[in-house]
Amino acid sequence: MHIVDGALSPAVVIGGTALAVGGIALGLRSLTLERIPAAGVLSATFFVAALVHVPIGPSSVHLIMNGLAGLVLGWAAFPALFVGLVLQAVFFGFGGLTVLGVNTLNIALPAVLVWLLCRRGVTRSDARVAAVMGLIAGALAIILTALQVALVLWLSGDEFLPAAKLVVVAHLPVAVIEGLVCAAAVTLIHRVKPDLFGTLATPPRAA
Repeated sequence: MHIVDGALSPAVVIGGTALAVGGIALGLRSLTLERIPAAGVLSATFFVAALVHVPIGPSSVHLIMNGLAGLVLGWAAFPALFVGLVLQAVFFGFGGLTVLGVNTLNIALPAVLVWLLCRRGVTRSDARVAAVMGLIAGALAIILTALQVALVLWLSGDEFLPAAKLVVVAHLPVAVIEGLVCAAAVTLIHRVKPDLFGTLATPPRAA
């Protein structure tokens, strides 16, 4: 859900960038050496998933996989997804450089929110319960991202309201797909490395 350069008001760009910087700082504090491989894999997953996208006004529709990134990385999803967004903007022109902060916030904040809401569920020993929580996390992350994109568009001007509504509606089927993919990924992780969620997605400690 990349918003393009020039679509947002300066106030929204500055506010979104400031919040994104705060999230990235918290994420870097929790990004230890043992987490870097997982962060790299999930950043690459986001990068590849978003390559197939359909433009919708000032934004676009594509897979994100931020729900899974949040479940595994917690706050470290912020720097991981930021790196993917930077590479997409530089190499493919997706989104833009001035809106990197807002795009990062729109994608990474829902990842952290679903981690806070669903992390206990995905660590349950019952794989079926974990899969259901993965389904919820994957779908909810997309819905929250769509709502955030709609919000920043609306805050930038009433003329963006039709596009904001379209973004939310267009991402409902994407939410279903991402929920199913995230549920499958959670099920696989439970089978091959059940401690992944508990060992990686820990909150940053205060200095």
